[in-house]
Amino acid sequence: MNKPWMTKGLLNACKKKNTLYRCFLKLRTSEAERKYKKYKNKLVSIIKRQKKEYYSNLLEENKNNIRATWGIINNVIKRNQIASTVPNYFENGQSEISETSKIVNEFNNFFTNVGPDLAKNIPKRTNYSIGENIKSNKNSIYLSPVTSDEIRNIINKCINKRSTDCDGLDITLIKNIIESIIHPLTYICNLSFATGTFPNRMKIAKVIPLHKSGDKHIFSNYRPISLLSQFSKILEKLYIARLDRFLINEEILNDSQYGFRTNHSTSMALMELTEEISEALDKKNHLISIFIDLKKAFDTVDHTILIKKLCKYGIKGMALKWITSYLTDRQHYVQINNTKSHINNITCGVPQGSVLGHKPFIIYINDIVEASNILKCTLFADDTTFYYSGDNVEQMIEVIQTEMKKIKLWFDGNKLSLNSDKSCFMKFSNTNSNDEILLNIDEINIKRVQEVKYLGVIIDGKMAWKLHINSVKTKISKTIALLHRAKGLLDNNSLYLLYNSLIMQYLNYCIEIWGTTYKTYTNSIYILQKKAIRIITRSNYRDPSNPLFIKLKTLKFYDLVDYNILKCMYNANKRNVPAGLIKRFSKRHSKYDLKGHELFNISRHRILVKEHCVSIYGVKLWNKLNIELKNAKTILTFKKRDKK
Repeated sequence: MNKPWMTKGLLNACKKKNTLYRCFLKLRTSEAERKYKKYKNKLVSIIKRQKKEYYSNLLEENKNNIRATWGIINNVIKRNQIASTVPNYFENGQSEISETSKIVNEFNNFFTNVGPDLAKNIPKRTNYSIGENIKSNKNSIYLSPVTSDEIRNIINKCINKRSTDCDGLDITLIKNIIESIIHPLTYICNLSFATGTFPNRMKIAKVIPLHKSGDKHIFSNYRPISLLSQFSKILEKLYIARLDRFLINEEILNDSQYGFRTNHSTSMALMELTEEISEALDKKNHLISIFIDLKKAFDTVDHTILIKKLCKYGIKGMALKWITSYLTDRQHYVQINNTKSHINNITCGVPQGSVLGHKPFIIYINDIVEASNILKCTLFADDTTFYYSGDNVEQMIEVIQTEMKKIKLWFDGNKLSLNSDKSCFMKFSNTNSNDEILLNIDEINIKRVQEVKYLGVIIDGKMAWKLHINSVKTKISKTIALLHRAKGLLDNNSLYLLYNSLIMQYLNYCIEIWGTTYKTYTNSIYILQKKAIRIITRSNYRDPSNPLFIKLKTLKFYDLVDYNILKCMYNANKRNVPAGLIKRFSKRHSKYDLKGHELFNISRHRILVKEHCVSIYGVKLWNKLNIELKNAKTILTFKKRDKK
């Protein structure tokens, strides 16, 4: 059995222990028994300490890698692990495939054809002109030369991963040899930009099937994760740095797009949506939100349409030639364990798992906002929701139906396939009326739901967040059970690392959105947090928790809520939040105001749902802050002072 914490010295000590035991069995004297037991107890103590130290170092090394952390936990608690990520057989129509060589080839064909097959079923729209709502940009992007220092910085920031590309290289190896290849690599990158050519060798992707949901024996329930050349990732990041500067300077991306942008996040997208909902409810209106699901959105991107849009936005010349070269003539193969499929050519879509892939996609979908000038929209890459508010539900439905026809026309014209089975809508209202509402898109009825999971958060019709809190409680409870099982093998520092890696991810995620709701709902999470803290510190379940939080220098749940909200307010004060949120934070203007004394306006509100929003709750917190905190020069300084 593999026990990496057992050193050569410990193995020799085990042999000596066995010798003492045999001596005791032979002599059967009290002195021989005393020597054996004393040596054995000392050895067991040293092995336990060595084992704890081994796992402590392992957790410290992988504290930013959730997948690796779970692997260590499973190893510690001896939990059964699945040997393979895919089952032994797959269903293909009426037959079953069990040979790995056939499975990888079927996967490869499925991933290759999924985009073109969906595109064939999309009706052709002669009454739609591609990019008709896009205003042509007179300015063009410039691909500035690459420097060795720029490449060096990119590589140093890469997270060490064990995944290898089609050449069997991982990022750790590149880091180790970078100084030997930095100059020829810089030359190749500059040559690539100067000629508008993306190297063919970097276009080959190793694809790993990743199960999404549903039956594991069906190919369509997997998504392709592309492992591209390590050098391709470097070249893509160099291009992204130049593309991002151009997109920001020219203000090309719509304010409604929150995906893969600097100073944008899922929490901000959710904040924008919840602010709109609460504002409608505060005005005694209803709000209907349609949550759109697209079939294989990244796989169905049409290269011709994308290139036409890029050109309109100002990505021309060598920059356009380069990204055209990047998108075309790509190849991939599927690998499961050590079995590889044949290589297929890709005709549409952007590579999932790539560094650059998401940027062309958000540019591709950017003008969807212009498809309707009545419905409001919030986007996070392909996660799309349209919403409309009013005081008359029947009139609202008529307006939404008319506008959704325009949006469906946009989807068809851009060869994106709407998934009517997974798309849904919700009605947000102060009343408890069970009115029958029917909504259809292109003659297909869209189901109405009472709750929906959007960007990882469960939203309910009353904005009470009870369902999401119950979901968080379940996840935290399972993790606490793991902490309890692991505490015998791990020291306090390792348990605290697990707490930060596993429990804090659930507490921190969008806590500024749902954490301000009624304390009768959130108090159960606080109780679980205290339970976890007592396990980490090996305290009695009745011991007061306040000294334990202070000892660990960690925030209680309600302090964590305020801490995350104040980070948002600091960014709002510095105007480092998306334009859609900036308008919600207006300052009181007075000629007597000094620096640090400025206050945000608190807008009038009627209901608690609105009071729980960041635009009210956060403003009240910010206005109470002392001047020293408000005047912090950087967000890091602010976070440090605020936490203290």
